[in-house]
Amino acid sequence: MAAQALSISQTPSLRFSPGQVVMTCGVDDLLQQGQLNPTPYLRRHLGGDWGDLDDSDRRQNDAALKSGEDRLFSSYQVAPGLKLWIITEWDRSVTTLLLPSEY
Repeated sequence: MAAQALSISQTPSLRFSPGQVVMTCGVDDLLQQGQLNPTPYLRRHLGGDWGDLDDSDRRQNDAALKSGEDRLFSSYQVAPGLKLWIITEWDRSVTTLLLPSEY
C-alpha cells in the first residue's frame, strides 16, 4: 500500500497524537480530483468522534484511547457510495486514511 503524507495543524481539541499522518493512493486520487477533503474527518477522528460505528466499536475505541494498547478506528460516510476509514496504530505512531476497498 503506497501512502502519501498529509499534514494537519495541531488544535487544542485533539484527544491523542496522530503520529505520522498518511493516506493511501485511493484517498490521494480523490483529493487530487477535488472529490474529497479528508481534513474535517481527520479532525473528527483525532477529537474522538468515531463517525459511523456501532456502540460496541465506539466503546472499544474509547477503551483503547484510555489504555493506549489498541488501534483506533473511525468510519465516515462522506457521500453516497464513498466511505473513508481512518486508523491510528496502537502505538500512535501512524494514522492512515484509506478507502475500505484498500484495507
